[in-house]
Amino acid sequence: MEEAISNFLTSLSVEKGFSNNTLDAYRNDLGQFSRFVREKVPGIPDGRFDYGCMDRALLLDYVLNLRDRSYAPATMARKIAAVKSFFNFIIAEGILDKNPADGIAGPKVGKSLPRAISVGDVERLLEEPDKLTSPEAKRDKAMLELLYATGMRVSEIVSLNVRDVNLRGGFVRCLGKGSKERIIPIHNKAVRAVRNYLDGGRARLLGASGEIALFLNRRGQRLTRQGFWLILKNYAEKAGVKDEITPHVLRHSIATHLLHSGKMNLRELQELLGHANISTTQVYTHLTTERLRQVYESSHPRAT
Repeated sequence: MEEAISNFLTSLSVEKGFSNNTLDAYRNDLGQFSRFVREKVPGIPDGRFDYGCMDRALLLDYVLNLRDRSYAPATMARKIAAVKSFFNFIIAEGILDKNPADGIAGPKVGKSLPRAISVGDVERLLEEPDKLTSPEAKRDKAMLELLYATGMRVSEIVSLNVRDVNLRGGFVRCLGKGSKERIIPIHNKAVRAVRNYLDGGRARLLGASGEIALFLNRRGQRLTRQGFWLILKNYAEKAGVKDEITPHVLRHSIATHLLHSGKMNLRELQELLGHANISTTQVYTHLTTERLRQVYESSHPRAT
């Protein structure tokens, strides 16, 4: 089964261009499913896997096992979808005739509205690194300014190399999901913050490592997503931002603030954020509608 999973992941990477993050999620989910099967079905040899043991009852047992572990509905839905996709793959490969997961539905996942912090909270957050003069502070200022200027995903930010940023032209080259490239303009404050980091911070972090990544940790290596998240959390606490904040929240915030300004339409926002479908971007219209309702109810003379 492990060999089939490996072949499945290779097909997702080569044929469909899935990102490393998505592949890691599939690998973890299917690894968990494989371990479950081996525990439930005694006597499975280490060699060729017998898919005859797979039936609807076993799959339902797996779903119940996920539920007993108190996974969030979205996580459960993803894990079940991974198993279904895997079975579709081995059917296409001629290993199995019928998908035992057919008809097994995951939990319904409600579409929650993205959260956003206020413009004032963002301003306080972006000002926090200015209180320090260390190379790390210069890096953090550049990262936060660049994230809020572009709305990039945290994985996209930490994947940037020095050559991806053109400060003279005022833009950044970003590889998003499915290795799709987009060119994102950056405003002058973000340009200055990145230039200040490159001129007075990055070289001190780099040492003799020769790393090409734009944002480095103290060991001169590429900063990780987890490292970025901890940095953001630390500055949010220092800035007194009461709402929970993550890189994803900051990405939602720039999208919301741009729509509230009325200076960017949905198509332009879709291109900025790198959404494959406009329906993903349309969720932000609910936020602008809710803001309109609040303004209406607080200002209309007949609304009280």
